[in-house]
Amino acid sequence: MTVLIRPHHLLCLLTFVGKGYTPAFTANMAVIAGRLAGGEALRITDGPDDICAPYMGHCLEGSIAARDAAAARDASVLLGLPIEVGVELTLTPARITVLRAAFAQHTIRTACAACDWAQLCTGIGADGYKQAVL
Repeated sequence: MTVLIRPHHLLCLLTFVGKGYTPAFTANMAVIAGRLAGGEALRITDGPDDICAPYMGHCLEGSIAARDAAAARDASVLLGLPIEVGVELTLTPARITVLRAAFAQHTIRTACAACDWAQLCTGIGADGYKQAVL
C-alpha cells in the first residue's frame, strides 16, 4: 500500500516523538511513521491524508493549504524532485538524513512559522532526533 501524505506532514514526521493533538491522533501518527520507517512508499496529496483524515478538524483550516505549499516548495528544492500531488516516493534513510539536517538548520521550516508545535520540533531537532519514531 501507499501512504497518502500532505506536504507539511513530511516535516511533522521528521520530529514525531509520540505527541499529538489527541491520543487517537498520536496512535495513528505512530502507525503511519512506522509504515514509512519500514519502507512503505508515500504519495503526496492536497487534501486530508492518512494522518489527518480521521481527525478532520485540523486539516480543513485555511492556513493548512499555505503550509502545504511552503513545505512542498522547500522540500522540492532540497530533494531535487517535485513534491506535488500524485508524486510517490520513499523516505529512505538518506532522504531522512538530508531532510533532518535542513530542518535542524531551519532551511525547510517556512511551513512551520505559525505552527503550535514548532518549539517542540525545534527541540527535537536540536537534540539530534534521538526520540523520533521515523
